[in-house]
Amino acid sequence: MVRRTKEEALETRNRILDAAEHVFFEKGVSRSSLADIAQAAGVTRGAIYWHFENKGDLFTAMFDRVILPLDEMKAATVDPDEPNPLGRIKELCVLCLRDTATDARRRRVFEILFLKCEFVEEMGPVMARHQGNMREGLMRIEEGLRNAMSKGQLPPNLDAPRAARVLHSFITGALRDMATLPDMFDVAHHAEQHVEAMLDALRYSPALRVDPAAQE
Repeated sequence: MVRRTKEEALETRNRILDAAEHVFFEKGVSRSSLADIAQAAGVTRGAIYWHFENKGDLFTAMFDRVILPLDEMKAATVDPDEPNPLGRIKELCVLCLRDTATDARRRRVFEILFLKCEFVEEMGPVMARHQGNMREGLMRIEEGLRNAMSKGQLPPNLDAPRAARVLHSFITGALRDMATLPDMFDVAHHAEQHVEAMLDALRYSPALRVDPAAQE
């Protein structure tokens, strides 16, 4: 009986998240109320508060559903025992772009984040969490690039912090472009070429090299 209750609770939680995703997408985050989400999910507001503290907590859980599955791949890029960290970085970037282009849930969530989420006062903790995720993402990318440098896959004089910012900007920019102008970005078919072009910039661009004068 306890197991069934846990399964039912998980089913209700997922139904609430599904409903929130669709309501946020249709109305925008600031114009969506917990009552709207409860009605779409077929539950009471009390059921929502059983699983989530507030709308911001619900939004964060919805976003985590599409981000957390990438954590294992992120860990591989920084693993010192990984023989091909640059290959893992490429796989992660391609998967992120291609999955967003082809997976309806992931695409909706990124469209909500980029186009339909106003970081008003009640969403302050969400903004702080988003900023924290960005900082962590930049750190992970830099660690992955340094791992690739140590394996001889990238130049030893690569400016890793700058390269990490460039690569991060490329991925987030591509995701935003897909949300804003989906008809102009056929990422599903060209994700690998786009990522490879970006990695070529890391390999060969003089602008991404450490300035010797800055090291003196």
